[in-house]
Amino acid sequence: MPKVSRDTTTQGGDYGAVVDRSEEFGDYTVDFLTFREDVDHRPLLKGLPDDRCQCPHWGYVFRGELTFHYADHDEIYHEGDAFYAPAGHVPVHTEPGSEYLQISPSDELRRTNEVIMTNFQSLREQG
Repeated sequence: MPKVSRDTTTQGGDYGAVVDRSEEFGDYTVDFLTFREDVDHRPLLKGLPDDRCQCPHWGYVFRGELTFHYADHDEIYHEGDAFYAPAGHVPVHTEPGSEYLQISPSDELRRTNEVIMTNFQSLREQG
């Protein structure tokens, strides 16, 4: 059975505000995420349907707090919480120092990350 830890991942990177360490297992991707800063993903998700993340995620919060906005409510996940975030969410707040594990379907995550990285690069260039 394959396994991975934050220290043994072979993908991802350090993006300043966020460190993403990841590994693909067949149809799923495991991400270990650490947020150094509060990140509002709204500008990063522009261009996706309804400007919302279309990839579902299952996760576990090791430390900190996350807030995901949905069309009709917000969900706040705290240290020790396992969560499911269906398509149609927007991460709008991540407490600095937050660390969590996220498992996602690889194809949907790849499509979402392409948009995020394009927007991220544009925002960096605008400085």
